[in-house]
Amino acid sequence: MTAGVLIFDQAEELDLVGPWEMLTMWKQVAGGPECLIVAEKVGPVTCAKGLTLLPHASFDDCPTLDLLVVPGGRGTRREVHNPAILDFIRQRAEGCQLALSVCTGAFLLQAAGLLDGKRATTHWESLDRLRALPGVEVLEERFTVDGKIWTSAGVSAGIDMTLAAIAHLAGDEVAGKVQLHAEYFPSDARYGGESVAAYLPRYARQGD
Repeated sequence: MTAGVLIFDQAEELDLVGPWEMLTMWKQVAGGPECLIVAEKVGPVTCAKGLTLLPHASFDDCPTLDLLVVPGGRGTRREVHNPAILDFIRQRAEGCQLALSVCTGAFLLQAAGLLDGKRATTHWESLDRLRALPGVEVLEERFTVDGKIWTSAGVSAGIDMTLAAIAHLAGDEVAGKVQLHAEYFPSDARYGGESVAAYLPRYARQGD
């Protein structure tokens, strides 16, 4: 099994590093997939907050993928008009077991035609922008599953989605090992009180 994490200029760091950590931890503790960072061209890619990464493969030499992760970030506003990245997403998603987007990576899936008739979510600040696009049923959830198309809310939500995807593909016991070794057990703290609940009703619902 091979997992590919897509990167592009101005991709949000945790959108891609969070899933990368879960996937590579899966490989480490339970024989999970080979993991690759993939970009349109081989060469340095600078993310939204200044982290620079070197991809393992370009679109032209990327092997067959079983799992594709598409991050979000400011760069998505440019990349939704990039035929090369949309063709790559479309073609690779067709052959994947799962295609996952994090945050505003959902807009790349939509531009590639993968959200037609699908349920999806994105960063809370971009929910209305996604609702304005045709063919998508937008849900305010931590992550959504619609067939092999999975989408998550903003930034850190990609970690939760990827753990759930590991459970889906390899079982709860394997996902539990990954979670334990990553020591990923988020606290219940909600800083900002009512101001957070006002923007994120789904968090307010957690206490119901």
